[in-house]
Amino acid sequence: MSTHCLITGLDVVAPNGLGAPAYWEATVAGESGLRPFTRFDAARYPVKVGGEVTGFRPEDRVPARLLPQSDPVTWFALAATQGALDDAGMDVGTFDPYDVGVVTSLAFGGFEFGQRELQKSWSQGPQAVSAYQSFAWFYAVNTGQISIRHGLRGHGSVLVSEQAGGLDALGHARRLLRNETLRVAVAGAMEAPLCPWGLAGQIASGLLSTESDPARAYLPFDRAAGGHVPGEGGAMFVLERADAAFERAYGAITGYAASFDPPPGSSRPGALSRAISGALDDAGLAPERIGVVLADAGGRPDLDAAEAGAIAEVFGHRGVPVAAPKALTGRLYAGGAALDVACALLIMRHGVIPAVPYEPDLPSAYNLDLVTGHPRPAHVEHALVIARGHGGFNAALIVSTVKGGQR
Repeated sequence: MSTHCLITGLDVVAPNGLGAPAYWEATVAGESGLRPFTRFDAARYPVKVGGEVTGFRPEDRVPARLLPQSDPVTWFALAATQGALDDAGMDVGTFDPYDVGVVTSLAFGGFEFGQRELQKSWSQGPQAVSAYQSFAWFYAVNTGQISIRHGLRGHGSVLVSEQAGGLDALGHARRLLRNETLRVAVAGAMEAPLCPWGLAGQIASGLLSTESDPARAYLPFDRAAGGHVPGEGGAMFVLERADAAFERAYGAITGYAASFDPPPGSSRPGALSRAISGALDDAGLAPERIGVVLADAGGRPDLDAAEAGAIAEVFGHRGVPVAAPKALTGRLYAGGAALDVACALLIMRHGVIPAVPYEPDLPSAYNLDLVTGHPRPAHVEHALVIARGHGGFNAALIVSTVKGGQR
């Protein structure tokens, strides 16, 4: 276990719950955060439903001076980082600041802030644009703002690999702990792309659902799947070396691997199964040791069939329970994989696997043991999280229970 790293704190911002307890309660109960857009008029857009975060009051969780300087995605990240540090019982001020670093992932950047400043430029001229636009939109902004807020001078980086980024950030943070670059890492991912400018960019991908009924808009692995629902939020974590904090750990990151698909039209097969097998090899685990797979859940027949095929290739037909908690939140891009890791840790802690919030018409060719109907009791010691980013990114990460942990 000394080669692994421990997750000792976490916090969640999700469309169906703020904070890990509220998110977990809603997820087990099948309470969805998908709803028609409320923050802007979506009448002219083909996409009508999103996973909006509600009830988040930035003035209660973010220093007032930072509010005009930053985008909601940074508000989420700052709030969740403080929550994760509090959850870990950690005062980073007691460490050498060079021993604590930050690794985040972000696929979209600060789109709402950027849209507002672009509108100022068009309507009032460039002199009206905020100087904070120079960084508020940027992919690395959360790493920078978290580091500044907490006085952290250790390694800082950002990974940009769309949905896979949440796992890539945790995998990289683990690497920094294992090679003793850091003693503690704050890592995770957040997204907030639900504004007209952000939505327009997502619509162009052709991957979004145009169904207006929230209950039918996002149906991963269903025969009627017609695209995904975009969402916002994610999760942040505190990671520590394995020799430091067994009694405070939710679990350990025991395996991680990434792969990249060949270009469209190639005769070569996709590489998702290679990432899964690589994570198992890294963890030293046989496939039958995995108690649950948290699926990427693309929500389109081609994407779902490819993922189901990769799962079956590694685990056999119906060889492992599969959960798709994104069906309750939408796809949160980089934040979605991070949120799935939080869900995996809570599954191990509480001994129950959440069900999808619909009774799927599951194609028999998928050979998938998707958890449906009701939450499934299960003793899970090892959970696998899968993520695929648009453009060919694949990542797989395994979290495991630790002996002696009190969580």
